[in-house]
Amino acid sequence: MSSHTTDALAAGTHVFDVDGVSQVYHVAGTGPVCVVHSGGPGIEWTYLRMPTLEVHLTMVYLEPVGTGASGRLADARQYHLDTYTRFLNAVVEHLGQPKVLLLGHSHGGFVVQRYALAYPERVAGLLLYDTSPVTGPEFWGDAMANVQRFVERHPDRPEAADIPKAFQENPTEPNDDFVTAKLQRILPVYFADYWGNESELAPMRAAVRGWLGPQLGEEPTPFDVRDQLGSITAPTLILVGMHDFICGTRWATMLHDGIPGSQLHMFDKSGHFGHLEQTEEFTETVVKFVS
Repeated sequence: MSSHTTDALAAGTHVFDVDGVSQVYHVAGTGPVCVVHSGGPGIEWTYLRMPTLEVHLTMVYLEPVGTGASGRLADARQYHLDTYTRFLNAVVEHLGQPKVLLLGHSHGGFVVQRYALAYPERVAGLLLYDTSPVTGPEFWGDAMANVQRFVERHPDRPEAADIPKAFQENPTEPNDDFVTAKLQRILPVYFADYWGNESELAPMRAAVRGWLGPQLGEEPTPFDVRDQLGSITAPTLILVGMHDFICGTRWATMLHDGIPGSQLHMFDKSGHFGHLEQTEEFTETVVKFVS
């Protein structure tokens, strides 16, 4: 998908400006329009490519600002949820659709929750994928405890023992290469069984890339929309891997309990990447919801 086209929903790569900053997105597939926001912040979009859903949906994959071919912000402190929500809104407006489906993974789920609260009239449906309605000390404490349990489950894997150290490393002069290398070091903890499926998952691990700028963003206030979930009226599907160490079932259930009429689907053999770990079930679940 490398062509640049003028039709906002034509298959290929598209670029337009948002306040002088380039926004890149990619279109593939056919059917209802689903705008996809990847996680991180600062992770390349390609890990979230979903070819099996492209058979049923027109998938619009954003390259979030500060990543990949999209532009960079002059001040790294401006990489926060208000900014991502503004860029997401610009893409939705650019597509020219009255309403779209939104799929947000992990940090991208924070963005689409904020978007759904700010622009409910533009949302045909929400797919909240391995995400949470809140972060903060309890969220991160829970995640780090799960990392330690992961290490204890893999005493024969030196790579596993290295992961807690990698999470804590912050060199004096970090750069994009450091962010990418760190991501690749910690990635096994994001899967239910990385080493049991290494032949399938290693290419994704080798290809994943990250960018420093978004890592330096400063949220003006902690992310917490728990008291606003009841006002979300769009049909909502919550997707979560039962082995997700960071945005697991605790947080998915919180979303499900808070959003009226929402559906919750748990993947029993997945961590943070159900679309890779249980692709067929993931696809069937999403298609059934959209239908």
